[in-house]
Amino acid sequence: MRRIFILVTLMVTLAVMAGCMPHTTGETQVGVRTRKLVFFSSKGVEDQVYAPGATYFFLPFINDWDVFDTKLQNLEMTYSKVRGDRRSQDDLVFKTTDGNDISLDVIIAYRIDASKAPYILQYVARDDVTLRDTIVRTVARSKPRDIFGELKTEAFYVAEARETQSNKAKDALQQILGPMGIVVEKVLTNDYRFNPEYTKAIEDKKVADQQVEKNKSAQHAATEEYKRKLEEAKGEVNKMVADADGQYLKDKIEADVYQEQQQLLAKAIRAEGIADAKGIQEMNSALAGSGGETIVKLRIAEALQGKRIMLLPVSEGGMNLKTTDINRLIETLGVKSLAGGK
Repeated sequence: MRRIFILVTLMVTLAVMAGCMPHTTGETQVGVRTRKLVFFSSKGVEDQVYAPGATYFFLPFINDWDVFDTKLQNLEMTYSKVRGDRRSQDDLVFKTTDGNDISLDVIIAYRIDASKAPYILQYVARDDVTLRDTIVRTVARSKPRDIFGELKTEAFYVAEARETQSNKAKDALQQILGPMGIVVEKVLTNDYRFNPEYTKAIEDKKVADQQVEKNKSAQHAATEEYKRKLEEAKGEVNKMVADADGQYLKDKIEADVYQEQQQLLAKAIRAEGIADAKGIQEMNSALAGSGGETIVKLRIAEALQGKRIMLLPVSEGGMNLKTTDINRLIETLGVKSLAGGK
């Protein structure tokens, strides 16, 4: 009986194997098997993930086979009609917090959690296309509008502000899609557009801001030029003051030297005058004595020595020489002659 049981089992196994169909997974795919008819276990989606890059054999008709791609995927919603998920305008259109209309190109980078592939098949989506178009796309076009709409219009010109909102949108999408087995890796923003009227206003404002900056630069340049000229003037004034101080010191030194010279000269003149006065005083004293008259006569005789003396008669029309006592003069000359003879 045992041999018969083994033989029957082997025959059934061979018959089953002969009717099995191959099921494969790609390099980035995981497989999920659904049991439609079973004898020894429960039917439905099997809670098992079939690894990528392999082939599996199951009986047809009583088993279903589904695969999910686990590679990173990009859901691109853009204004362009030649790229992105749709060949039509597909960007996000919303209002900023200050009431201006704006359209924004957004890219959602996501992947599925391979370990949750059976859950996705059973409760979320039947395949990758349904998952992308029905689940990810629907949520991605809703939640980011609210988050990016928190910005004011001018904040979209600031890359850091857009990046901050992108991170907030990523966290919000992950909170919604994470329990469904979807991992949101990044939310990226590309181009953005305002309505034409506001764009024109923004451009005009930029031009005005540039003019303001230009005026500020010109004002700053004028201020710096004024400061430079002021410093030059200060330098020139300081130079003039220094020159004047130098000239003053030079003149003062020269005046001090001249004063010192004049004081010394005055002292010398005073000393010479005192000496001359003493000499005259002594001469006067000598002349006031008994020999003074003789000395005077002697000096007169010395002055007249060698001089030719002419005696003019005194008459009515001639010279009147009354001022000289000729007789006494001759007497004096005679005395000198006698002294010289001795």
